[in-house]
Amino acid sequence: MSNSKLYKGSLNTIILKLLNEHDRMYGYEITQKVKAITKGELNITEGALYPALHKLEAEGLLDAEVVKADNRLRKYYKLTDTGSKETVNKLQELADYIKTMQTLINPNLV
Repeated sequence: MSNSKLYKGSLNTIILKLLNEHDRMYGYEITQKVKAITKGELNITEGALYPALHKLEAEGLLDAEVVKADNRLRKYYKLTDTGSKETVNKLQELADYIKTMQTLINPNLV
């Protein structure tokens, strides 16, 4: 995606949705999953991802667990109950936003 500013406002929703679908994931896994799903169109950098993960954790939407895997520590994130509820809200909010933007861009299709 040529303009990464467009997705930055949706990063939290992307993270919440992936964790809702995959139970728990670590940071690099999230970046690779997004890259795979979007066929390389969307690349989330560590500089964008980790501050978002830490913010969601501080807000009580995520729990983190450090696990030793392949002789290294890996921090897995998963949704809290509050995070699961917020995921539903964020997805609806994003769907409404996309619908509004479609109306603005293609008013004849509505």
